Amino acid sequence: MKRFVVAGHLLALAFFAFGLYGCDSTPRERQAAVRQEMQKLDTAARASGRTLRRVGRQVARFDSANHARRAVPLASRQQKTVDQQLLGSYATQVSTLTPATIGEAYGTLLRAVRAHHKAWQLRDWDYAQATYRRLNERLACVRLDLPARDELRIRAWQAEFTALRAKRTAKDLRTATKKP
Repeated sequence: MKRFVVAGHLLALAFFAFGLYGCDSTPRERQAAVRQEMQKLDTAARASGRTLRRVGRQVARFDSANHARRAVPLASRQQKTVDQQLLGSYATQVSTLTPATIGEAYGTLLRAVRAHHKAWQLRDWDYAQATYRRLNERLACVRLDLPARDELRIRAWQAEFTALRAKRTAKDLRTATKKP
C-alpha cells in the first residue's frame, strides 16, 4: 500500500514536471504578450472615449434645438387647423366630450395620426401632442364614468400614440448622432 502512495506521488510529480517542461513561453514573453494586449485595450478605450464625447456633444445640440423649438408657443390658428385634421367633428367638442363619445374621439385621433405621421415635421408633432394632451385632460374628467372596455381601448390608443412619437424621436436622435 505504501508503495502505491509513493508511486502515486512520483507519478503526480512527474506530470507536474512535464507540465512545467511543456510550457513553451518565458515570463518575459508572457509580459510582452500582456503589454501588447493592454495596448490594444488602451487604444479601444481611447476610441470609445472619443466616440462618447462626440455623441454627447451631438445629443446636447439635439436637446438644445428641441428645447428652443418647444419654447416657441404654438400658433392658435394652426392648432385649430391641426385639431380639425386630427379630431374631425370632435375638434370643437373636446371640453364637452362624455364617456360615451371620448372613445370615438381617441379613435379618430389615432386614425389621423397613423395616416399622416410619416410626413410630419417635428413642429407637426408638437401640435399633435397638444391635441393629444387636451384629449387626455378631458379623459381625466370623465374617466370614473367610463366603462372598463372603453378605458382599455383608450389606453391602447394612448400607448400607440406614445410609441409613434417615441419612434420619431428615436429616428431623429439616431440621425443627429450619426458619425459626420
